Amino acid sequence: MSIAEESTMQRNRLALILKTGRLRLWFFHPATRQYFYLSEDGTEEKKYTPAEFGQLFERDDLDVMRQYLFDICDGKLETAEVMMRSNAAAGEQQSHYQVSISVAQRDEEGRPSTLMGIQHDVTDVWKREQKASEMLLRYQTIFNTSQMDMLFYDKDGVLTDINERACSAFNVKSRKQVLRDKFLLENNPMYNQLPLDKIENTLTSSIIDFKDFQDAKYKTDEFQLKGKMYYESAINPIRNEQGELEGIYMAGRNISEMVESFHHQQEGSHRLLKANQAIEEYVSNINYALRVSGVMLVNYYPKAYTFEISNNATHSQLHLSQLRCIRLATPPYRRTVNCLLNRMDHLTRRPVVQAIETEFRDKQGRQMWFLFNMVPMLDADDNVVRYFGMCRNVTGMVETEQRLAVESQKAQETELLKQAFLTNMSYEIRTPLNSVVGFAELFNSEHDEADEPLFVEEIKRSTNTLLLLVNDVLFLSRLDARMEEYKKEETDFALAFESMCQVGMTTAKPGVKTVVAHPYNSLVVDIDVEHVGKIIQRLCALSCSQTEQGTITASYGYRRGELTISIEDTGGGIDSELLPHAFERFSRDRQGNMCGTGLDLPIVRLMAQQMGGNVDIQSDLGKGTTIWVSIPCSCTVMEKQRETVS
Repeated sequence: MSIAEESTMQRNRLALILKTGRLRLWFFHPATRQYFYLSEDGTEEKKYTPAEFGQLFERDDLDVMRQYLFDICDGKLETAEVMMRSNAAAGEQQSHYQVSISVAQRDEEGRPSTLMGIQHDVTDVWKREQKASEMLLRYQTIFNTSQMDMLFYDKDGVLTDINERACSAFNVKSRKQVLRDKFLLENNPMYNQLPLDKIENTLTSSIIDFKDFQDAKYKTDEFQLKGKMYYESAINPIRNEQGELEGIYMAGRNISEMVESFHHQQEGSHRLLKANQAIEEYVSNINYALRVSGVMLVNYYPKAYTFEISNNATHSQLHLSQLRCIRLATPPYRRTVNCLLNRMDHLTRRPVVQAIETEFRDKQGRQMWFLFNMVPMLDADDNVVRYFGMCRNVTGMVETEQRLAVESQKAQETELLKQAFLTNMSYEIRTPLNSVVGFAELFNSEHDEADEPLFVEEIKRSTNTLLLLVNDVLFLSRLDARMEEYKKEETDFALAFESMCQVGMTTAKPGVKTVVAHPYNSLVVDIDVEHVGKIIQRLCALSCSQTEQGTITASYGYRRGELTISIEDTGGGIDSELLPHAFERFSRDRQGNMCGTGLDLPIVRLMAQQMGGNVDIQSDLGKGTTIWVSIPCSCTVMEKQRETVS
C-alpha cells in the first residue's frame, strides 16, 4: 500500500470517527493566530482569522477559551476543557459544545507550534440536563414552599424527604439528621396503625397525646414533641404499573391552634352574652358618635313594608314606604332598590350591602351617594323579623373612585400608546441599522471593487436616516416629558419667515417651484421663534419629500390673536381613510410608506400644542396636502407687504 493510499485511509477513519462521535476537529497556529477546521473527509476545510472564528461562538465563552490557548502556549497548562455556546442568530437554536484543547505539535525548542481543539456537540445532553434540572427544581420548590407539612417515605417506609414546614410542626431540630437516622413510618405514632403493604389513599384526623407514647421506638433526639396535638393529613401511595409500592407522599397540617381557637371562641361567645347587659350603658355614647360621624341607623320591616332611618339608637326619625324609597333613588338605581326590597321581603338571610345614588344633593350640588350595610335580625325561633344596619354618606368616596377609574383608564391608554411606540421605534431603527450592517459585511465577502462606492453611499444614506430617526425620538421624548422650555420674545416674523422656509426647502426636487408669500412688510409678534422655526422647517422639508413636481407654497397671517402658518404642496397627498391617523407616530399608508421619519407630524403637533396652539391638515390623494399651524400670540406692529417668489 502506498503512502498516499494509507493517508487516504487514515483521513477516512478520522472522518468516520468525527461523524459518528458528533465531533469536529480544529487547529490553532500561535504564530499566525489562525484557526482551521477539518472537514468531514479529514482534510483542511477553511482558515479563519481570530475575528472570523470569534463570530462562531458567544463572546464570553470565546474569551475563556482564548485564555486557555494562551496559557497552554505559555506552558502554564498542558490541556484544558471549556464549555462553549454557538453564536446563534435570532430565532435559531443555540448549540453547546465541550471543547478539549491540547498540544498537537511542538517546534524544535519544545514550544507549542500547533494546538488542537476537539469540539464535541453536547447540545442534546445539555438539554436533557436542563430539563431534568428544571423538573427537580420545580419539585423541590413545590415540596419546600408548600403551605402543608410534606413528608415522603420510600417503599420500605423510610423517611427520605421532609419540608421545613413539617420540621417546624414536629419540632425537628435538624432536617439532615432525621433523614440520616432513617426514621421509619411505623415509628410515627400518627401512622403506626397503617399496614405498609396494603396502604391506600387515605384522609386521617388524629388526636395524639405524646405523653402516652413512652416506647423507645417512638422516641428520637430529633423529635421533641410534648402535650396533645390535633392533626389532619392525606396519605397518597405511589405505585408502578405492576401495582408495586414505590413510595408514600403525606401532606398534613397541625390544627391544634385552630381547635384551641374554636374552644376560645365558644368561651368568648358566653362572655359576649353576659357583656350585652353592659351595652345599654353606652347607648348615649353611641348616639353621640352617630351624630358626629354622620352615620345613620336603618331598619327595614318586611311585614310592614316600612323603612326607618335614624341617627339615634333609640328613636326612629324617618319612616319611608317602599314606593318612596324607590323614588328617592336616581332613575338608574331605582331598579336596584326594588330588587333589594324584594330580597328582604323574601326574608333572605344574606347581608344586604349596596351603594345607592339618590336624588338628594349636598352643599356642593353633587348627587349624594349612600352606602347601606344591613344584616337580618332573628327572633328566638330563628326567623327573620327585620333588617338592621347602617347608612353612610359616601359621596366623596364615590367621586374619588370615579375620578380614579377615569385616570386609570387614561394611564392604561397612555401605556398602550407607549408600548406601541416602542415597538414601532425598535422596528424603524432596525431597518436602517440592518442596511448599514449588511453593506458593511459585503466588504468582507467577495465583491467587485466597482460596487464599493455604491456600498459606501448606501451606508451613508442609512446612517443619516438612523441619525435623523434617533434625533427625532430623543426630541419627542423631551416633548413627552415636557422638558422643552418655550420663551416668548418680540420678533419681526416678516423678516424671519423666509429664511425659516428656505432652510426646509433646500431638499426640494428639481422642477419643483417653491413660493414664500409675504402678506406683511413688518409683523412684530411675541413668539418662541426657535420652536416656531423648527415647525416651519419640518413642514417644508416634509412637503419637499412628498412632492415630485408642481409647487410648494408657504404663507402666514395674523388674525384675532393668532399667528397662522400655511404650507401647501402639490404632492401625492393622503388617502381620506388614513388622514385621521396622520398625526400618529410611525403612521403608514396602504403601501406601508411613512411621511418623513414617521415622527415629523407628531412632533409638530406636540410643539404647537405645548405653545398653546394647534395643527390641522387637509389632503386629497394625488392632488396635494395643506397643513395649517396656529400659534396664539400678541402683535405690536403690523404692516402689509408684497409676495416674493424664490
